[in-house]
Amino acid sequence: MERIHKIQNHPVFTEQYQLLCEAEKNRVFCGHTMEHFLDVARLMYIYSLEAQAGLSRELIYAAALLHDIGRYEQLTKGTAHDIASAALAEGILRDCGFEKEEIAAVKKAILGHRNPESRENPDLLTSYLYRADKQSRSCFACKAQEECDWPLEKKNLKIMY
Repeated sequence: MERIHKIQNHPVFTEQYQLLCEAEKNRVFCGHTMEHFLDVARLMYIYSLEAQAGLSRELIYAAALLHDIGRYEQLTKGTAHDIASAALAEGILRDCGFEKEEIAAVKKAILGHRNPESRENPDLLTSYLYRADKQSRSCFACKAQEECDWPLEKKNLKIMY
């Protein structure tokens, strides 16, 4: 997991993460914190293990850590965060020693993580990122559930497994 530690310590990742944390410090809805990124990674890894899919743990963690890293750009410039995250991810991944094919796979997953059609995507990294991003939210225990603009059918109102 050496390359994952490089992502965590990459100057662009740390800068964007700190900006995002500051921008969301008073957010009452689901945050885009390290806890969220790691919950997503761990769920993805569980999906891979249960399906015996054999996905690389490093690719799973890379996709999970980077899937929302462009949210600050969305907040400040209006760029869709999946597009901003994929663009940021490319340079970070390259700097951290990922191969072109790995970078393409992570970018594809990031770009698909907001698309409901990705749930059934044959590309497992994309499918798992979509599912984990949604299932990582504990709406049933959220204090802001009533004010949340997520449609009722999207909210996790029971423990997901």
